[in-house]
Amino acid sequence: MRAFAIASAISLAALAAPLHSAPPRRVASLNLCTDELVLLLADPRQILSVTHLGQSEAETPLWRSALRYRRNDGSLLSVAEGRPDLVLTMGGSGRDPARLARRLGMRIVDLSYPTRLADMKRAVVTVAAALGRPEHGRRIIAAMARLEAGAPARAADAVWLGGGGRSVASTGLAAEWMRLAGLRQRPLAGDRIGLEQLLVRPPAVLVRSDYRAGQYSGEQRWLAHPLAARARPGRSVRTDGRLWTCMGPLMIGEIVRLRAALR
Repeated sequence: MRAFAIASAISLAALAAPLHSAPPRRVASLNLCTDELVLLLADPRQILSVTHLGQSEAETPLWRSALRYRRNDGSLLSVAEGRPDLVLTMGGSGRDPARLARRLGMRIVDLSYPTRLADMKRAVVTVAAALGRPEHGRRIIAAMARLEAGAPARAADAVWLGGGGRSVASTGLAAEWMRLAGLRQRPLAGDRIGLEQLLVRPPAVLVRSDYRAGQYSGEQRWLAHPLAARARPGRSVRTDGRLWTCMGPLMIGEIVRLRAALR
């Protein structure tokens, strides 16, 4: 019923809008990761709506900027009344939302989840172009290129550590960002590490994520165990765990910081 009411209010007689060369004037993001891209690349006057996650301090460092805009729940229907002319999402909108977007005169850009740095670069270029601001995308690509050119020649054995021993794959986007900081993510079974493994073979560098650290259950606070004090990595550095959810352009500054911390 809600879908019918909203669609009716907007008028199902609206024709699908052709792709215009003019930049979009009302942009809605339906995913935390596209929230971050929009907040970094768009003219603030273009932004109509971002997700509730984009406005959460626990999820992204850009939450304060996101509070300026309408909140949505990640669904196309939650932004339809605002009549966006561009909708950005990630990970599959499905056929029905795409058809509905066209019926309501909205252009929808559905990005794939990036698994490599090359994918992230494509996402930046795609969003910047869709916003009519390609030069802003080029600046981010140039910053990433400078990071790659200045990557340390040698990479230290490292383990990225989140709550309850959660880690990241030794290949893929997270590992590629780590390599730019001079770190080589250790291959781990199931992308997890146990206290025993840390005791027997501590890494040269332990990268400890602080994502929602205060909300971990007792099981996830296993590093507070007295034995954990005996797991002595060569270095231990903290990282803002919110950045590793999307691993987008916000990672550029974090890699610079990690490099400096490991000197």
